[in-house]
Amino acid sequence: MDPFEQAWSHLSVRRDGAVAVVTLNRPQARNALNTALMEDLTAFARAIRRRSDITVVILTGGEHFFSAGADLAAQGERRKPTLLETRQAVMAGPDMCEAWEEIEAVTIAALEGYCIGGGCALAVACDFRIMGESASMRLPEVPLGINMSWRSLPRIAALVGPARAKRFVMFGEAATAATCLDWGFCDEMVTDGQALAAAQAWAAKLAALPPLPVRMTKEAIDAVTKAGHHAATFMDRDQYLLTSRTSDFQEGVTAFFEKRPPKFTGD
Repeated sequence: MDPFEQAWSHLSVRRDGAVAVVTLNRPQARNALNTALMEDLTAFARAIRRRSDITVVILTGGEHFFSAGADLAAQGERRKPTLLETRQAVMAGPDMCEAWEEIEAVTIAALEGYCIGGGCALAVACDFRIMGESASMRLPEVPLGINMSWRSLPRIAALVGPARAKRFVMFGEAATAATCLDWGFCDEMVTDGQALAAAQAWAAKLAALPPLPVRMTKEAIDAVTKAGHHAATFMDRDQYLLTSRTSDFQEGVTAFFEKRPPKFTGD
């Protein structure tokens, strides 16, 4: 079935000529990335991966948030899964980001409000990011006691450099749109509410270019900058399986909900 005619559970999809606009549509959960939403995003990306009639794909969220990140409240199975099953299940996020990275058309993330955790990982898998001036990006994983996974660390380092990548990931502090613009996370900062319109203006410029060399340019630059990404991150799901079972992770989550400083022990 044509992905533009398909009924998606948590996506709103429309097409304007050679430009596709994909909107995360799970507002009641602040577009948190549960299994169903990640499956929709992955399936859509794979369906249009080599579509020659699509030049640009814009990915956007709500007026006040792009995504609150992975949905930690989602329960996938009633019984306790085996470690092997869990190891397979945690590939949903990396697979989604990889699918968006592999789209041959140019991808633009239009961000309003907050973009957290897995939402940030998805945004950096796109070619460009345009942010409203009050928007921000944040990774809370390390301060909670787990590693940042979804194979996103090389993408972040490629955009902002190693020192800023370490600062952004380790501290878990929100980077404002102005900071993101200065660092290289953001390619344009606009008035709040205008991120999608700005992305559409970029899309119009891209759609007016000859499509073949545009795709060749994207493929060549990606090949140069991402050649070692898999070697650096193939193990990050196992790091997640380790860190998510530590006492420090339990302490980090508990301290977060109790609104107190955590006391980490390295265990």
